Amino acid sequence: MSDAQGKPEQPASGMVFDAPPGNWVDRWAPLATRPYLRLSRADRPIGTWLLYIPCLWGIALAANDGSGLRPWDLWLALSCGIGALLMRGAGCTWNDITDRDIDAQVARTRSRPLPSGQVSTRQALVWMVAQAVISALILLSYNGIAIALGVAALLPVVIYPFAKRFTWWPQVFLGIAFNWGALLAWAAHAGHLPWGAILLYLGGISWTLYYDTIYAHQDKEDDALIGVKSTARLFGDQSRRWLLGFQALTLLLFTAAVALTIGPARGLWPMGLALVGIWAFGLHMVWQMRGLDLDDPAACLRAFRANRDAGLIPVPFLAIAALL
Repeated sequence: MSDAQGKPEQPASGMVFDAPPGNWVDRWAPLATRPYLRLSRADRPIGTWLLYIPCLWGIALAANDGSGLRPWDLWLALSCGIGALLMRGAGCTWNDITDRDIDAQVARTRSRPLPSGQVSTRQALVWMVAQAVISALILLSYNGIAIALGVAALLPVVIYPFAKRFTWWPQVFLGIAFNWGALLAWAAHAGHLPWGAILLYLGGISWTLYYDTIYAHQDKEDDALIGVKSTARLFGDQSRRWLLGFQALTLLLFTAAVALTIGPARGLWPMGLALVGIWAFGLHMVWQMRGLDLDDPAACLRAFRANRDAGLIPVPFLAIAALL
């Protein structure tokens, strides 16, 4: 909807249209902070979970290489959670700065703080830098290789918002950025990156292609009108086949990561328990597809959000396997 001057309307409260109703930002956050929290997607925590979960995978699977879980890993898990919250916020703020003109043309996004005028571009830049600086302070508590990986992570974060302008596969760039925590957390625990870590990371990218293709189906009509590229538009009527393929690839890569990391050296029980968690994760993705209507934005959003629960399933299995 637009007003007489063609400017996008927004809810009177400043709420974002696709935020969960009754979220904590709209209910309890001080009024002055709400536009900034909305820039960081604090009213929609699913993205923070999807950024944080690969970190938990990295810590738990790295501990299965024989090193075991250590007291230091409690700090890793806590600090990665805080870092995921801050870096997701900084990344979303950067995304909204670069996409503010596009967002103003899409029904689902035109109520966001920048296109709706709740904050200025300069204010958004300051907020982005503040979140990144605090994240950097946390990163400095890690070892050298993890710090280097944290700095390198800025490149895909910067590139991602522009990917939909030059490739039909922007979800790959999102996957590269969103699963970087698996590498970083593994390196922070172990001090190196074996092939198991690489396979885990690649599996995470495949998982992101799965869930973010579903997410992109919400905007496919608006994206077609304004020329924004996505895997949802690329796959079209063949999307379900592609989604099943991403599920299979994710499960294959995760299974290989577990087998390579744990292997016969630690015995079949730890590896079997870890694989139960991985395969239960795969079954959850299959279950999501049963009620998925890719032409129903609400159904797409439900399936997308369900991936928080799916991604958390392997964590306790990997953690317990590391203790055996």
